[in-house]
Amino acid sequence: MDFTFTERETYWRDRIKSHIDTYLRPRVGDYKKEMESGDTRWKVLKVLEEEKARAKAAGLWNLFMPPQGANPHLDTSVEFEGPQLTNVEYALCAEEMGRLGFSSEVFNCSAPDTGNMEVFHRYGTAEQKKKWLVPLMNGEIRSAFLMTEPAVASSDATNIETRMVRDGDEYVINGTKWWSSGLGDPRCKVAIVMGKTDTGAQKHQQQSQIIVPMDAPGVNILRHLPVFGYDDAPHGHMEVELKDVRVPVENVILGEGRGFEIAQGRLGPGRIHHCMRTIGVAEEALEKMCLRLTSRVAFGKTIAEHSVWHERIARARIDIEMTRLLCLKAAQMMDTVGNKAAANEIAMIKVQAPNMALKIIDDAIQAHGGGGVSEDFGLASAYAHQRTLRLADGPDEVHSRSIARMELGKYGGVRGGVELTSGNLAVTR
Repeated sequence: MDFTFTERETYWRDRIKSHIDTYLRPRVGDYKKEMESGDTRWKVLKVLEEEKARAKAAGLWNLFMPPQGANPHLDTSVEFEGPQLTNVEYALCAEEMGRLGFSSEVFNCSAPDTGNMEVFHRYGTAEQKKKWLVPLMNGEIRSAFLMTEPAVASSDATNIETRMVRDGDEYVINGTKWWSSGLGDPRCKVAIVMGKTDTGAQKHQQQSQIIVPMDAPGVNILRHLPVFGYDDAPHGHMEVELKDVRVPVENVILGEGRGFEIAQGRLGPGRIHHCMRTIGVAEEALEKMCLRLTSRVAFGKTIAEHSVWHERIARARIDIEMTRLLCLKAAQMMDTVGNKAAANEIAMIKVQAPNMALKIIDDAIQAHGGGGVSEDFGLASAYAHQRTLRLADGPDEVHSRSIARMELGKYGGVRGGVELTSGNLAVTR
């Protein structure tokens, strides 16, 4: 078994790392200053637009899409513009992006845009691609994915209550969604909405996915939802009401009743992208922890010389390396045998990665003392975001259930097969 990275894998990883270190890290101060200036945080940031232009000119743009032909899609008239990295190649790049939060957007690799672009690319008509995929590829607009609902347990996607009723040449949409990430950005122009078009159909054929322009009458943002007090501006997470929203029939993606099919088509990538970035978050926390421990003196010696920290540092390095290997294994399987065959590995990495990162971040906070819970070192916000990841894209319990059922299935221990839930699907907020 060869664990050596290929020349291409190393090339793209090193280019991303070099670009981040050379151009983005020096602008962290500019980014924070611009965020705090003016009378609103919900705005387009000049810093990001400047750096996006630089990254695009350097060819570091739209990295995430698997190679053309890897999956069937309805229309080929609009080609996806980017290097079309494999999942393994992109994994190494995403890890570097995870070390600096806003870098994903700089390379046009932010969720939920990545997942939405993938849906448009794989399943969209020529018209849908021209209208929405092209401006997303160009970084001209942002998007959202509306799935989770406040009134039901959305860990089981069949619970969704949002109704999409056909009325002539239109669908009328009614429902409430929340944790709709990205709706705070003034550039968010379109959402892909999952809801029910036929409550009388078979359980997994009731749902459809439909394109909703954000300026459609009846789309009402009710409130912003902070995460542990962080607003995540200018991206943000919103609760949104869809009240008698009318969209044309041609806005349905792939066809009525094929919402779960679309979700399975994007199985894994959005979820594993989070995990790839999480490894970078953990590496960043470990680095901050070690620098702090070697620079502070307590009881006559550096904190790093106190043996309790040796165990914590060692455990952090071991856990990062194990998690990276599992993530790369999942990515490699997605590239070679497909997302469905890699479902167990995807579920495992989704449970492992955020829990691993949370432990390391917690230790890093402890090493920083009072500074760790402030915003001076970025550890508190990192913890908040990683804790959220244990819920996003299917909670730990759902993924663990899927893993256990697959394991028990080897021994005849599961009756009725494995049910489809958001743990089985690539649901992103």
